[in-house]
Amino acid sequence: MKSTLEELIALRAIVDAGSITAAAEQLEQTVSGISRALRRLETKLGVTLLRRTTRRLVLTEEGERFLAKARTVLASLDEAEEQLVARREQPAGRLRVNAASPFMLHVVVPLVAEFRARYPLIELELNTNDLVIDLLEQDTDVAIRIGTLRDSTLHARSLGSNTLRVLASPAYLKARGRPRRVAELATQHSLLGFVQPDSLNQWPLRGPHGDRLKIEPALRASSGETLRHLALAGEGIVCLADFMTAGDRDRGDLVQVLARDTVEVHQPVNAVYYRNTQLAGRIACFLDFVSEHIGH
Repeated sequence: MKSTLEELIALRAIVDAGSITAAAEQLEQTVSGISRALRRLETKLGVTLLRRTTRRLVLTEEGERFLAKARTVLASLDEAEEQLVARREQPAGRLRVNAASPFMLHVVVPLVAEFRARYPLIELELNTNDLVIDLLEQDTDVAIRIGTLRDSTLHARSLGSNTLRVLASPAYLKARGRPRRVAELATQHSLLGFVQPDSLNQWPLRGPHGDRLKIEPALRASSGETLRHLALAGEGIVCLADFMTAGDRDRGDLVQVLARDTVEVHQPVNAVYYRNTQLAGRIACFLDFVSEHIGH
């Protein structure tokens, strides 16, 4: 192999950090040392891997292809080292976790006490965002995403799935009546939906339209948790995942409507992350812990 691990690591750091200076700080090396490693690598390969714009360094087409392969090599090495270290050390340090606020509140937060007791050296930092974030820009170690993944540059681990149901409060149904047919929703009821993405306003209800009903919300919100509270307050009918409404349904505060017309839909729940030697141990134990409890 013409390329050295030092050169591959330098290239990966430059791209992930966004600049040679930031890469040097991350790797605790000099800027000139990182620059020389990049020049040596480009000379050996006979191609330009990075081009400098007015704001940052950008991978060339050749650079993108080479880095993808290099990441695979480095990830294998990282994993081998991490397995050895994990046998000697307990995971420690800061772990930044991002999730949509409903998942954070209803799934992650109830697990925090037990997780901290099991891994006392890990410093959890929990952030919520109801939109898809850039992990590097938001300085996030692991993000939990619900639905189909579109970013192929990330590593993903399945945490399970969630069922969708159409729900309303008993107070709303007493005031407006229980819908008997899907067609009644558009003409006789107040529907609660999302601001974005609009795909969340397609409910799993079968009918002449197929197995998805595109609704026009009378009231929109950016967060599923906000919609949940609006439904509990009797403001309308909503479609939400089981993980955030299980307690409400058990208490009878929300009840399912149009159950016979509901198509069984399982939304995938995935944890996504970038490989990072210093953080992988913490990420692994967190994902193992969450998977274990979601499975139960």
